[in-house]
Amino acid sequence: MIFTETALKDAFIIDLEEKPDHRGFFARSFCAQEFEAHGLKPTVAQCNLSFNYKKGTIRGMHYQILPAAETKLIRCTKGAIYDVIIDMRPESPSFLSHIGVELTPENRRALYVPEMFAHGYQALTDETEVIYQVGEFYTPGYERGLRYDDPFFAIDWPLDVTEISEKDLNWPLLRMMTVGGTASR
Repeated sequence: MIFTETALKDAFIIDLEEKPDHRGFFARSFCAQEFEAHGLKPTVAQCNLSFNYKKGTIRGMHYQILPAAETKLIRCTKGAIYDVIIDMRPESPSFLSHIGVELTPENRRALYVPEMFAHGYQALTDETEVIYQVGEFYTPGYERGLRYDDPFFAIDWPLDVTEISEKDLNWPLLRMMTVGGTASR
């Protein structure tokens, strides 16, 4: 695997290191030892699959707080997504910064999302499928979220929004939240 740290501290794009032959190729997509060697948590508590009927669908921006904070390894297995993460760790040099990465079956990339990062994505095609390896069990009492259209972040989503859940529409704006025990700007 090829680990490339993003502009957000501790968040990585993970590309496959393909071993081709006449049949196709073989590549490792997860290895606990390699994750640990890069300072990443290799724990997998759950694997989730998300399917989206329509392009333009947004899911997010979700995260869980301590003691149930999650790591995620995100991979798109059908269609294409624009995947966005926001660093919600007050002590981090990249606190409240975000990046977006396109994930497709063709580029075979994965995005490693550290604990205390809000995560969401937009389906870029109809019938998009996404697989998540998650490092903690889903714990509703510790779930938090941000509005996908929060002006503070000004995320440049590639498409108009076609579908979004009521829950995701009703997350608070950052200026109305408390992050890490201190009032946000």
